[in-house]
Amino acid sequence: MARLPASRVSAPGSDRRSTLFLLVFALAYVGGVVGYLPLLTLLLPIKVDAVVTAIGGAGRLDVLTVIVVAGALAASVSNIAFGWLSDRSVARGRGRRGWLAGGFVATAIAYAAMAVASTPIALILAVVAFQVAVNAVLAPLLAIMADEVPDAQKGVAGGLLAVASPVASALAALLVATALLSETLRLAIVPVVVACCIVPLLLTPAQPIARIGTTSPIEAVRRDLALAWSARLFVQVAGSALFVYLFYYLESIAPSVAPGRIAARMGMVMIVAYTVPLPIAVLIGRLADRSGRTKPFLFAATLVAASGLCGMAFANDFTRGAVAFCVYTAGASVFLALHASFAMQLLPNPLHRGRDLGLLNLTNTLPGLLGPTLTWALATPTDFDAVMLVLAALTLCGGGIILAARGRR
Repeated sequence: MARLPASRVSAPGSDRRSTLFLLVFALAYVGGVVGYLPLLTLLLPIKVDAVVTAIGGAGRLDVLTVIVVAGALAASVSNIAFGWLSDRSVARGRGRRGWLAGGFVATAIAYAAMAVASTPIALILAVVAFQVAVNAVLAPLLAIMADEVPDAQKGVAGGLLAVASPVASALAALLVATALLSETLRLAIVPVVVACCIVPLLLTPAQPIARIGTTSPIEAVRRDLALAWSARLFVQVAGSALFVYLFYYLESIAPSVAPGRIAARMGMVMIVAYTVPLPIAVLIGRLADRSGRTKPFLFAATLVAASGLCGMAFANDFTRGAVAFCVYTAGASVFLALHASFAMQLLPNPLHRGRDLGLLNLTNTLPGLLGPTLTWALATPTDFDAVMLVLAALTLCGGGIILAARGRR
């Protein structure tokens, strides 16, 4: 029976990374999330409305859905490609940080293209270019975590990743709430913030961790990795749908509130929704590291997330919908943070971490196709109840799948 290569498991003791490095990496990840979250949750729907209105057209849901589907396809391919390219760079002794820097430059250019887009076609092309660019940042970034953070600290490191969403949401809320900012200036601010977050990691020398062997059968690891992939895919379908359509969902349950007011209040809700899980994710990540048990925490997180989605289905005003969304994000954020570290410990070959993480990233991008398609089929501009219940069921399925993994507890 085949065994894993001798570089599979972290050596103890001397390979532990400093808290400062973990924080620097978490800051860089914040930059990666800031690169896309404010745009895709608030700035892009507003931009779509502006472009559609300017040409005297209708069908904003149709335009946004095309943008999301095209962007998801571009993200799926580019993340794998840039992960593989960064693997090649590591094999040649150059590391992954060069790709990270180049991806940031391309992302800034894509933001400029979106700022000047004035037709649906131009906006679609700009978003596709953006998805390629931002994945040139994200693919090598997560591979750096796999390379340079030992397994015994990956739970804490994964928990720290949860700080990215509240920071990005706060920035989105600030950009929308500041009336003096023009649409172009809002899009220009985001790349500046991304640069401030990523530069410290770029200035930190690469320090791959030493590893020792293991006797785990590679077939078992691949099976567990496939289960982990499937579980995250099911959970992320809900996240993808809400990521794009939350603005319209809140409009549907609060029809008397002006769209501008909805956007401002949504920004504040997102800050609360993504901040509350942060200490919980770090604490549970630490508990998972100490106990060596991650699956029970992952399953419990899906139960919380599914209950929040059910609450959103039955909400009939903005406050109830917002509270239910916060419950959902509490469970989903903890699941995703823990799952990142869980899956990284299952990667079968250290020579292909970037590529394999790109394949795992399909659980983020494929839901970008499934979630919007499901929402388009089941929801109307005034009724999202059915799609929320279906998303709750899919989330519970993800929790059940993760329990079937046998190689890790």
